[in-house]
Amino acid sequence: MKYVMQTREWDSIVDALSGRGHERVEKLEDADFLVFNGVPGEFPESLPDNIRFVQLCLAGIDAFFEAGYIDASRRWANASGVYGRPVAESAVALLLSALHMHVQVARERSFDTAPAVHEGTGWLFGSTVAVIGAGGIGRDLIPMLAGFGCEVIAVNNSGRPVEGAVETVTAQHTEDVLRRADHVILAAPLTEDTRGMINTRTLGLMKDTAVLVNVGRGPLVVTDDLVEALRRGQLRAAGLDVTDPEPLPDDHPLWGLDNVVITPHTANTFESMQRLMPDAVLANLDALEAGDRMPTEVDPKQGY
Repeated sequence: MKYVMQTREWDSIVDALSGRGHERVEKLEDADFLVFNGVPGEFPESLPDNIRFVQLCLAGIDAFFEAGYIDASRRWANASGVYGRPVAESAVALLLSALHMHVQVARERSFDTAPAVHEGTGWLFGSTVAVIGAGGIGRDLIPMLAGFGCEVIAVNNSGRPVEGAVETVTAQHTEDVLRRADHVILAAPLTEDTRGMINTRTLGLMKDTAVLVNVGRGPLVVTDDLVEALRRGQLRAAGLDVTDPEPLPDDHPLWGLDNVVITPHTANTFESMQRLMPDAVLANLDALEAGDRMPTEVDPKQGY
């Protein structure tokens, strides 16, 4: 098949597609499918009818839905689960850094912080960690957390058991899980149901010794409510790779809190995206040509 790649040149995908006999062309009107590795603002205003399939190279595609690009006129796939390992590793890093008070020590740059660290450090081993949105990232997170001696409660939409979790429950039981978990990792997509799911009320369900980590989407959390909970000691700490707003303004209150670890939406880097994406594109094309559902196919009705 013929394809167009926008907006950036990724040799890894070009080489993989060329190796399977797919031909790169420059004009959408000449192509059968589009591989798009840009952001929503760079997406074509309209696609010709000959484009049967669009491969998006991002896992979180809520902005494409909000812009009205994704509909049922053609088939779509994202990168859901493709970047599971790097994002899972980053989630564990944020959790550990928050528990071990790295921000406070780095900010004060002194061994005089030792008494506070002795008193305030938390430990991951022996804890129960809830993974909210236990899809591809969750599957990679669970064995990593198990290596630290954690038990994992997985939360997903279907309730289908997630390998390695001591328990899997549906999203309808999220509030009960928030009460029970020692720490919570958000890895859910952003939908109408998940937007603002962590707010003053649900933060109040969590243990005051808990760490909240968000590697999903920023608007899963009501930011002002999180700031207030952290200031009041309602939570031990937070680790955030995604925020709302994003990018987080340099003068935002979150930057000033010693119990918050922030990374600038870099849980997955451009290097790892280019390294991990080719196999996913090929698997989706194999399924498409066989008339099957693609491994990372997007459901326009569900919004992810």
